[in-house]
Amino acid sequence: MGAHRCPPSHLISLLLFMFPSETACRPSGKRLCKVQAFRIWDVNQKTFYLRNNQLVAGYLQGPNTNLEEKIDVLPVEPHAVFLGIHGGKLCLSCVKAGDEIRLQLEAVDITDLSKTQEQGKRFTFIRSDSGPTTSFESAACPGWFLCTQLEADRPVSLTNKPGEAVIVTKFYFQQD
Repeated sequence: MGAHRCPPSHLISLLLFMFPSETACRPSGKRLCKVQAFRIWDVNQKTFYLRNNQLVAGYLQGPNTNLEEKIDVLPVEPHAVFLGIHGGKLCLSCVKAGDEIRLQLEAVDITDLSKTQEQGKRFTFIRSDSGPTTSFESAACPGWFLCTQLEADRPVSLTNKPGEAVIVTKFYFQQD
């Protein structure tokens, strides 16, 4: 009895299933992308948590470790992602107000965002991995990066000076 051979189309489907690619996700709505939860902490070990409806980075210990916010990630393109918290119901965005550029949490569902819409661009971050760390640059405001301060319990924000000594733009980013 001969060995059963899969038709090539089945083999390709099996390989795509076994080795999914971020490029398989498209904002066109033809294929649903899965939102995945990640742990994020800066290179100084500060984790993200919510305080007074603002995302801050600090050292959580003991019972406070339950306050840590997981980052919900929805891939848009190979290196572009939407970032949210609270099950993707609050999303991070880059907002320009006059000369000021700031990070904002907006009450929108991460799965409703579309990078093809101009409005969706402010929610898009370019993920860059460098060794064990990751940085996130705003797609709407090129040159502006997600950052924390050296000082604990300060708001997570954006900077266009990633080399400054008091700013941290490199994060450990681990699927939860």
